[in-house]
Amino acid sequence: MESEERTYGVVVVGAGLAGVHACQTLVEAGANVLLLDAGVKDKEGRASFPDLDFETLRHSMADQRRLFLGDAFEGIPWGNLKVGAQLTPARLYLTEGVDRWLRSVSDSFMPMESLAYGGLGNAWGAGCYMFSEAEFSRMGFQRADFLAAYQTVADRIGIAAAMDDASPYTVSGIQGLQPPLEIEPRMQRFLQRYTDSKKKWNSRGIHMGRPALAILTRHRDGREAFAYEDMDFWHDNRRSVYRPWMTMDALKERPGVCKVFGRIVVSFQESDDVVMVHTRRLDNGENEVFKARRLVLCPGVLGTARIVMRSLPQIGELPILCNPYTYLPMLDWRSLGEAMPKRRSGMGQLSVFHDPDGLNTNVSMASLYTYRSLLLFRLVKETPLNFSDARAVMQYLLSGISIAGIHHSESGGHGRRLWLEADANSPTGDVLHADYRVGADEMREAERKEDAFIRFFRAMGQVPLRKVNPGMGASIHYAGVLPMSTSEGLCHTSPEGRLYGTRNVWVGDASSFRYLPAKGISFTLMANAHRVASNMFGS
Repeated sequence: MESEERTYGVVVVGAGLAGVHACQTLVEAGANVLLLDAGVKDKEGRASFPDLDFETLRHSMADQRRLFLGDAFEGIPWGNLKVGAQLTPARLYLTEGVDRWLRSVSDSFMPMESLAYGGLGNAWGAGCYMFSEAEFSRMGFQRADFLAAYQTVADRIGIAAAMDDASPYTVSGIQGLQPPLEIEPRMQRFLQRYTDSKKKWNSRGIHMGRPALAILTRHRDGREAFAYEDMDFWHDNRRSVYRPWMTMDALKERPGVCKVFGRIVVSFQESDDVVMVHTRRLDNGENEVFKARRLVLCPGVLGTARIVMRSLPQIGELPILCNPYTYLPMLDWRSLGEAMPKRRSGMGQLSVFHDPDGLNTNVSMASLYTYRSLLLFRLVKETPLNFSDARAVMQYLLSGISIAGIHHSESGGHGRRLWLEADANSPTGDVLHADYRVGADEMREAERKEDAFIRFFRAMGQVPLRKVNPGMGASIHYAGVLPMSTSEGLCHTSPEGRLYGTRNVWVGDASSFRYLPAKGISFTLMANAHRVASNMFGS
């Protein structure tokens, strides 16, 4: 069935980080926009927390079980940890419906996807990183084409950052930055130890500083300054940490944009100068078709891959990129027994970059977090001790625990692919299959870089406890299914963002990136969506 006869100027698919910024750019340029998204929300009100800090909640609130563990203890992951297991009950709605509508099968690639209003950006760690000229060159782009887009997005979302040794890898050159977040005393001591010996470490390719974060430290545009309540993974009461739902809420009030939620976009079909966008309703599974002059795909890389493979059946499979990821729990023995500060943040405390040639070409990075509000039981589950002993030990160690998340760059290779197979039990009629094989040489190179981080951490007084490899897909950084090419060819996109083989279909997410730097992709993802939307409207 057709929902209506109206033909929109542009249909944007996806209300995550990319989709909302493509939509905002198009609306500001005067386009008539329809945004299609599943738009799953927290119907249970699990994110309805009182505006109190973590310590006060834990000591004074009578009914904490529902908030911190969930009505059915759904906040306690059982069995082996998988991607998304660290989501709190307040964020579990992010993955609702995924097992039904975005089914995937693999023994080597375990991605995380979302149908939520705002997408996975609602649980984003808020880290902002600009890619270097060398990194953009490997991606197939000119950095100059992104600089204005970076600034536009920074003006929209607000970024807090310091100018220090991390700046060349984060947001150097961005104007209008807010003061950086405060870091905990033990992280400040860590930073000071690095500062005292940084000449030596810089010569070894190690650079460290405070992260650039999409967080307000001063009031702005109805959003409040960060309050250091350590509830960052539980609610967005103050709206200090940028989430894409905030842009979507603001777009609701603007003329020129229509929103239709509760829909999965299945495929598209071009006819003359109209794109027919085929969708399924989440509530009853019925088909609906929407018409547009142009279509912008921003549902996330895996969602874009599904839509394109269904729409262009001559495509048998597509490539995929994903950052290799390892996390490293560590113990700062100098901090054992210290009282944990009441005023604190659960967001990234420090960023470390391994840049051996000093040219910002093939950088690996580590983000350092302290640990409290995600609750002790999550750490206890991963110790080799019985629960009773582990709880007592970890309670004492908690003031010295930090976690380093280490990301590596990815350029792809054979054995990394996606394809669809028919499945009558799937509401979309198919299931996404993935194969992601990493060669022995690549594994050794990643281990070599991780050893460099470990040597640095040990010298700074951090004792690595164990190295955990959660498997491919755990980084939640995906790209490369429709790599950019300057020559027209199936399965590729143009430098401007148009999908080759189509006249009026554009790709605004990371699908066009043919190289994936280790640095977090979210800031560049939003900038790319703005850039593609600008190119499309002006062409």
